[in-house]
Amino acid sequence: MKLDELKPAQKGKERTRVGRGVGSGLGKTSGKGHKGQKARSGGGVRRGFEGGQTPLYRRLPKRGFNNINSKNYTEITLTMLNKSNSEEVTAQSLINDGIISKANDGIVILATGKLDKKLTVKAARFTKAAKEKIEALGGKAEVI
Repeated sequence: MKLDELKPAQKGKERTRVGRGVGSGLGKTSGKGHKGQKARSGGGVRRGFEGGQTPLYRRLPKRGFNNINSKNYTEITLTMLNKSNSEEVTAQSLINDGIISKANDGIVILATGKLDKKLTVKAARFTKAAKEKIEALGGKAEVI
């Protein structure tokens, strides 16, 4: 780089000033045309508005069903239980160890992976295979 090769820093694009005379190209109506809803101050319509016609989101049929009584369990595998530091594994101990972030409506233990140590596990649900694997190592599977 040499002194004669220096150039001024690129300047940001200036905002367009509207309504500053006909010679500017955006004078008089300031690019909004003549009259109408979109020409007015604060004019325009909300998202999804179709001029008073029943909007599409209300015309389309709604499908499905949301069960308000459904439970959202946090799934824990046997491999994840190996990372636990405590002998008695609960939802709170898993959160403290940083294995899960929150317990939702309880935890469910799945049989995925292999368990290496004897543990007492307290959870809302166990799969049959997970319960068998925990008890095969001399541990306990307690349903809360």
